[in-house]
Amino acid sequence: MERGGVSSAAEASPATVIDLFERAAAERPHAPAVIFPDGRATYAELHESSLRIARALRARGLGRGDLVGVLLAANVRNIECLLAIWRLGAIPTPINPRFKVSELSFVVSHSGMTMLLADDAGMPLASEADLSCDVIGTDADELLSTGEQVEDGEIEELTASVRAEDDCLLLYTSGTTASPKGAMHTHSSLVHEGRNVSEHLGLTPEDIFWSPLPMFHCGGFCTMAAAWYHASTFCHAGAFDPAVTIEQLEREHCTFAFPAFETIWLAVLDHPSCADADLSALRVVVNVGVPERLRQMQERLPSAVQISSFGSTESCGFMCMGEVDDPLDLRCTTSGRPLRDMQMRIVDPDTGEDLPPGEPGEALFRGVTRFARYHRDPEYTQKVIDADGWFHSGDLLKMDEDGRVSFIGRLKDVLKVGGENVSAAEIENYLTGHPAVKIVQVVGAPDARLIEVPCAFVELNPGRSATEQELIDYCLGQIATFKVPRYVRFVTEWPISGTKIQKFKLRGRIERELAEAGITEAPRLSSAKAKA
Repeated sequence: MERGGVSSAAEASPATVIDLFERAAAERPHAPAVIFPDGRATYAELHESSLRIARALRARGLGRGDLVGVLLAANVRNIECLLAIWRLGAIPTPINPRFKVSELSFVVSHSGMTMLLADDAGMPLASEADLSCDVIGTDADELLSTGEQVEDGEIEELTASVRAEDDCLLLYTSGTTASPKGAMHTHSSLVHEGRNVSEHLGLTPEDIFWSPLPMFHCGGFCTMAAAWYHASTFCHAGAFDPAVTIEQLEREHCTFAFPAFETIWLAVLDHPSCADADLSALRVVVNVGVPERLRQMQERLPSAVQISSFGSTESCGFMCMGEVDDPLDLRCTTSGRPLRDMQMRIVDPDTGEDLPPGEPGEALFRGVTRFARYHRDPEYTQKVIDADGWFHSGDLLKMDEDGRVSFIGRLKDVLKVGGENVSAAEIENYLTGHPAVKIVQVVGAPDARLIEVPCAFVELNPGRSATEQELIDYCLGQIATFKVPRYVRFVTEWPISGTKIQKFKLRGRIERELAEAGITEAPRLSSAKAKA
């Protein structure tokens, strides 16, 4: 089934990210463009500071088409450097500050970056990695002083030469798999993502759009672009801390929020100070999750409408988004329709044939926010982007008669239990209904008899307890026995890359545990109601 977002004859979008920013700066120069817990800047201030840094980087040889690593904390200086890089027609490559030497070395080498910007916190890692590119400290005064000999006219000429189709942002996708790939976006895709999100949510210049998603994650960039599209304010959590977040949401009167993941938003809702906080300014919260958890999070903050969404690094963030005036059930069970000028198909992953409404299959999409290619990997790019421009996402979705999509899981997140296909997300959704369960992630554990069996990793709610057998019994007789977890492991911390739980590490953990214990076959489940 295919469905495309509606296009309209609205005014033309800016061509580049700098065009987008400068339009907002001209409209509201003294309004806050960005707010962080430790600082803020108006549009006019960002305009001036990013020009100064652009001159400094130009003096060091940075120019159009160069790739630049950005190893910076989420703060005002980070945004200044991003704008400076874009002014020169160069391409930022944001880097996770939690990377280790091997991870940083891989990104620097694979990207081919010529320069790495690092703050004081990132400099020790950059020094230890013995990198082949120039490493520039961003906290030192000399960074700005080196640009005195560069005229503004030279910067303006470079900025004017940048085109919508030029490369704009290189994001490495290492969330849930072990093989990071660099997704390259153009200026056009990021600008149109800003347009689509701002338009869909109905942002106005007075709105404040909050996000905790890192500035090395597509969620940070799409929120920023959406805020700037209508000269709104981009409010960022910095280094996420739920107590600081609650103070920030309340103090800044944030109107829209994109926490996205339950690991983030539950930490806010569970914090003791949340109950007394005045979050009445918050009108819309955009989250992602299984239906039962979405319902629970909506119930816990009824003053704000919660909608869901679907997207990825390859779609520059949001691909689909729910409607605020949809009934609760639709907002919890679907992720809305494709946004403007985006198209989606649900196809049989084996035959490539379009599937009818309600039938799960692989999601394919194309349109204005689709990434351009995987950097320096033409073979894999050709494998996942077909001749008609459809990106084969590897995500398992279904689409209803009205074009709303529901995320089921990754195609590779479907377990093969004794020949039966089992969606990990389905088991997760059911277990989330247990009052003791806060977060659950299901992976496949190897099994000599059934190929693989479900293993549930569970984080419990504060003050609640449960045993492995209790959670297994909770499932027995309520879902098909082959879907019932054969193992339950309790955790207090999750392996996370940016914002996503790394399931491959959870799989590796249970595989090692079983191998060390010499266990090759899971216990056979039995009850009065069912037997595997």
